[in-house]
Amino acid sequence: DICNHLLAAEQKTYYNTLLALRGFCSLHAHDHQQALQDFQKVIEHDSPHPSSCIKALCGRGLTRISGGSLYLTALDYITACQLKLEETIFTIKSYVPWNQRGLLLKVLQEEGQKMLQKKRLCYSPQHFSLEMIFLFFFIFFSSRDAPGVHQLASLLVELDTSDEASQVLCADALYQMGCVEEAHKLLLLMLSRNPQSSPILARLTLLQLKKGFTYDGNQLLKKVIRMGDTSCLLPIMGIFQDEDRKLMQTHCQFRALTILKNKQEDADIKEAIAYLSFAIIAAGGYAEDCLLIRARCYRRLGQKKTAIFDFNAILREDPRNVQALSGRGLIYLALKQQKEAVQDLISALKLEAGVVIPAILSLKPEGQGLITQWLLQHGRTVLAELMATKDLSKEETLRDLLMIATALIKICKDSQYHIFYADVLIANGRYDEALDHLQEAFGHSLANDFACARVAVLQLKRKNVSVAAHSFSILAKRDERELEFLLNFLDAKQQQHLSQVAAQEGKVLTEDRRYEKALGYYTLAVLAGKDNPRYLRQRAACLTQLKKYDKALKDMEKVTQKHSCSSLKTRVEDHCSKGRLLLSVAEEEAAVKQYMEALQLDESLALCSIMNGPGREILTKTFHKIAQSHFDKQHYEEAWKITDYGLKIDKNTELKKLKMRLKREALSCSIH
Repeated sequence: DICNHLLAAEQKTYYNTLLALRGFCSLHAHDHQQALQDFQKVIEHDSPHPSSCIKALCGRGLTRISGGSLYLTALDYITACQLKLEETIFTIKSYVPWNQRGLLLKVLQEEGQKMLQKKRLCYSPQHFSLEMIFLFFFIFFSSRDAPGVHQLASLLVELDTSDEASQVLCADALYQMGCVEEAHKLLLLMLSRNPQSSPILARLTLLQLKKGFTYDGNQLLKKVIRMGDTSCLLPIMGIFQDEDRKLMQTHCQFRALTILKNKQEDADIKEAIAYLSFAIIAAGGYAEDCLLIRARCYRRLGQKKTAIFDFNAILREDPRNVQALSGRGLIYLALKQQKEAVQDLISALKLEAGVVIPAILSLKPEGQGLITQWLLQHGRTVLAELMATKDLSKEETLRDLLMIATALIKICKDSQYHIFYADVLIANGRYDEALDHLQEAFGHSLANDFACARVAVLQLKRKNVSVAAHSFSILAKRDERELEFLLNFLDAKQQQHLSQVAAQEGKVLTEDRRYEKALGYYTLAVLAGKDNPRYLRQRAACLTQLKKYDKALKDMEKVTQKHSCSSLKTRVEDHCSKGRLLLSVAEEEAAVKQYMEALQLDESLALCSIMNGPGREILTKTFHKIAQSHFDKQHYEEAWKITDYGLKIDKNTELKKLKMRLKREALSCSIH
């Protein structure tokens, strides 16, 4: 009210002073809008009064905190300091309440740090008045941040001489102004008060290195490492010049390499990691060499996921980095993450196999064995899909497979890898090379069955079907899945011809009662003939002779599932054959159902087949046994049905008696 009365007087004495005072009164009364208007009038007055302007700038800066314009708050206080530092200090102490002064100091510290780190917010000039635009450019170009921040830091130090953050801000500003000695002296003074302050130690380290005092700088750096606070470097890197950061990076990287060269204990590796972390921070967060070395250090310490983090950082910048791909792939191997390990190592092999193969060879035998098996498994899966679809237009995929196969035979000399290499050559149509490689790896005699089977594929390409069938029949008895894989290398006509030759050879061997050998040919016929029912029946008959009833049953099950295209006689015979097999494995009820199916299809044909085995008498006894079982369980309807079919086979006395009992039970049920 007093200010309003004096301002309303005709004589405009101390007009700016009164406006500034009224602004602070409004500010304390939480009327920020009125306060801002009064402060603005003082600043924009045609004849500004320095003391009043300082008060207005301090008041406006305080008002802007509540509006979230923290950068503009800092600019106001820098301007006030440039006008008169002592007056600014007096204004803050006199007009800013204690409960707001702490927040103000914190805001000024943070914004000053941001200015030095070049993290200024982008403000659009359209939001400013003409006076604000002028002020902005005045501060930006005249102070160029560092001198203005130094004045701001000096203000903060005067307000609280014990505050370390304000003193650090002052040292940073001095450094950016080129006053390195003054900054150094100030930091030494601060260190004498707080010898364990990592922000001070980190800054002193860099200044010592800059002055050429490498030993002193390294001792300070060791102290920071022992304290375990590597993050203290982060805010500094935005302040120090590029050449000084490069100096820090080079020094830290050299120290890390020296440690790793001479020492291998866990403690030494951890120290090297700390130096590398400093080097990476000094480089701005990305230094490929340092990240690679640090990732390997983490791997040696067993910190696998942390190592992956470093490899990922490299690959984000350079997705084709072979060292990072290879390193990450080996970490995934240690973590037993098959898909990721294979993907990374294949990508690396495609780029530079000469780097990846030695890395794999450096692993322990179990590690080598596991990754080569994973690569082989992946390669075979891709090759099988490629050959099954007969899509040989995918030249890039074939090139990748050849690259994998070439790497595998360099890493390990096991036969399976040489065989895979031959498979890829065959898929590429390089038949002569495949044969040469097989003979070189296994000798001209080719004692290995799997290698012989590859030669059989090559023989088929040259129309030598009977010789190929012999080799395939041997493989059929040993590994059907491997045979299926190889048959994909043949076209439909070749497979059809092969199945016919194999079935004919199997028939000849069966007639000579050489069932074991015949089984290999029949299996070849079944696989090459895509489960042709005719070949399945022949193999089932052969398996029966060898008393391998379970396997024979599986074949007959497949046959009966394909009955839609078979003749009536064939279907009857199949059900009877299946019934005989079920009797052989004591599955009597299932056998009865098969014979009932046959009788239902054609009674005379079924009876004729039954006469050939097991015979009417034996079979009706089985029917009676199953029917009696259902009768005992009071399943009369099922018992009646089985009895009825059993009597069609033979007029068995026991079956007749059971049927009479079933009739009596049925009559009893109808009476009740």
